[in-house]
Amino acid sequence: MNALSRSTSIALLLAFTTTAAWPARAEWKPAQAPLMTRWAKDVTPEKALPEYPRPQLVRPDWLNLNGLWDYAITSKGAAQPEKWDGQILVPFCIESALSGVGKHVTSDQNLWYRRTIALPAGWPGKRILLHFEAVDWQATVFVNGKEIGSHKGGFVPFEFDITAVLKDGKGELVVRVWDPTDTGSQPRGKQVSKPSGIWYTPVTGIWQTVWMEPVPNPGPGPLNVTSVRFTPDVDKGEVEFIVEINEPSPHVWATVDVGNGVASIGAQTGHWYRLKIPKPHLWTPDDPYLYPVTVQLTRDHPGYKMREAGETVSSYFAMRKISVGKDEQGVPRLLLNNKPLFQLGPLDQGWWPDGLLTPPSDEAMAYDLKVIKQLGMNMLRKHIKVEPARYYYHCDKLGLLVWQDMPSGGMPSRKQFIAPNAAADATFTDEEKKQFRTELKAMIDHLRFFPCIVTWVPFNEGWGQHDTNEILEWVMKYDPSRLVDGPSGWADRGVGHMKDMHNYPGPGMFPVMKDRVSVLGEFGGLGLPLAGHLWKQNQNWGYRTYKTREELNDHYRALIVQLRPLIGQGLAAAVYTQTTDVETEVNGLMTYDREVIKLDVKETAALQKKLYGPQPTVRALVETAEQKPVVWRYAIEKPAEIWFKPEFDDSGWKQGEAGFGTPMTPNTTVRTLWKTDDIWVRRSFELKEAPTGDVMLKMYHDEDADVYINGVLAAKTSGFVTQYSLFAISANAKKALKSGKNVIAIHCHQTTGGQYIDAGLAEIVEPTTGK
Repeated sequence: MNALSRSTSIALLLAFTTTAAWPARAEWKPAQAPLMTRWAKDVTPEKALPEYPRPQLVRPDWLNLNGLWDYAITSKGAAQPEKWDGQILVPFCIESALSGVGKHVTSDQNLWYRRTIALPAGWPGKRILLHFEAVDWQATVFVNGKEIGSHKGGFVPFEFDITAVLKDGKGELVVRVWDPTDTGSQPRGKQVSKPSGIWYTPVTGIWQTVWMEPVPNPGPGPLNVTSVRFTPDVDKGEVEFIVEINEPSPHVWATVDVGNGVASIGAQTGHWYRLKIPKPHLWTPDDPYLYPVTVQLTRDHPGYKMREAGETVSSYFAMRKISVGKDEQGVPRLLLNNKPLFQLGPLDQGWWPDGLLTPPSDEAMAYDLKVIKQLGMNMLRKHIKVEPARYYYHCDKLGLLVWQDMPSGGMPSRKQFIAPNAAADATFTDEEKKQFRTELKAMIDHLRFFPCIVTWVPFNEGWGQHDTNEILEWVMKYDPSRLVDGPSGWADRGVGHMKDMHNYPGPGMFPVMKDRVSVLGEFGGLGLPLAGHLWKQNQNWGYRTYKTREELNDHYRALIVQLRPLIGQGLAAAVYTQTTDVETEVNGLMTYDREVIKLDVKETAALQKKLYGPQPTVRALVETAEQKPVVWRYAIEKPAEIWFKPEFDDSGWKQGEAGFGTPMTPNTTVRTLWKTDDIWVRRSFELKEAPTGDVMLKMYHDEDADVYINGVLAAKTSGFVTQYSLFAISANAKKALKSGKNVIAIHCHQTTGGQYIDAGLAEIVEPTTGK
């Protein structure tokens, strides 16, 4: 059975249909927003993310507190308000349309929430836990006027036992929130006070489900499961597990049953045990099998020779292994279940035009993941955001590998965002370091249950990057069952399982290393603004922007064609920017409202399927400056119109060794200085025979380049690259190649920054050719 156990399914069904008695309902409607998704129309105060929020540990009874709450905005130091500003739909943040408010809260203000709670029949006599799945950023909680606790951190759950403060099973619940957004250094991801470009609308307050549940209260003392963790050992065909309870005791045992009669064992709580799994059914993206689990607690009473039955909860696990190892050619690769698997997926930011960080519904959240699978991808990089637990549950069920980013922090005004090649890390105070590490550990503890997560990404580029190697090494030691990418892009310090390049539009890769895997953590960014689906009607952008879907599909296809030979050279993973448009970014595979999938789904899936099989090798036809000095003819004044023709007489041009450019341009070999706006270069080369395999241009250009082979236009590129990259050449240019003498001619135009031009040709040799 590739699903949760029957008991778990029943518990989830019960959980989905249990809701709180709502406060008196005012007339509610979404606030005005530039764009909405189709799921927004189904959101009501009675139907605001009603699904059970904790699939990793399921109990049958719970109470959903999502719905209309009172809210107020006060100055930061003010007392609890006596008068409330209106009602807000929880769990949507106050800035969002679906909150029904659509207001911004500043760093010198507090946001307050209030509602009443009442226990359902059958709950009195049990302990009551109040859960917040996520509140951004500092939350202080009061019940019946008494402060019951506070929490700092915007992305992980926290809970309080409120049994003692309820009066006759009832209470007034009040939450005070303070969020400094980008005036503080706390982890916040892409939120800024003044959104623009790649920085988005801030999120303040409750943004994931709020709920309550009863847990047993037997004598002597309370007893309930707090977590169940599984670590599969594929090599031994075992799963290691631990059942933890609220009050550790040597007398409390757990019976762990793996569904369908697979296995069962009695285990003392608080201790690790191993359970043999006969003929393990391994989890893969193509076959995401989940083992259902039921856990029942019992307690021995020494001296009374009796055993007391405790609660029963449901969970699941998967048999899968992620590791680094060498392929048959000795190249380090990412291995899934001990086999090399190329990982391809989008940079997934998880923003919504109507809910901001909060999806309008569970169905909407799952839709994004299903589209990723339909496009032929097997992973995603969850970009500087932590999603609700159900998101990872969907990934587990669908078979999507997840690279999980830590939400970044830091203040640009204090230079806590470091440059791509910075020699030194950012400077954080001891208090800021402590908070970052507290939230990092909390994120790992919260998410390490989910088998879909295979990689932790503590830092993105230089955003709040501090104590780099110390933090990377700590994560590697703290969770040795997963890989660590460190950091993703920019200033690499030599630690981490992967060395991660960001290359727009790319693709590109770092040379193969002995002990680290070469991955492409960001590339692409191909933009297409579609009228009627835009957050703003102008000022939209992508790393490259096109006018039609046909243009976008052509250029996406070219990127994937260029990616294949890099896999043959040792590239182990690639992350395309991005799943959807986000606010003014229009480089999504889908529009921001999810109404249009910009790529041809069937064609893209077939194209990307080739990335997972045997990969071609790359043979140099015409060498670049990387291998040896090569003499070219060049001119910096505009030449005659036929400058690119083979018959053109270039004897009057200067001679120089490639590459041409300015020193300090990254990843270049500058042998001839070029500082003007334009340069024209030509060289002849000999071929023993016309190539029969695919031929690609290997080039580093900065910025625009027009390339001709034997007088035929081979490629026309725009923008710039930061690495030697492979480019498809036109069919006519390939036909123009011949045995004997050939001529390649390039015009490169530069506008700003470092500059460089060099090129050669490569033949792509498929593994079936035998070459």
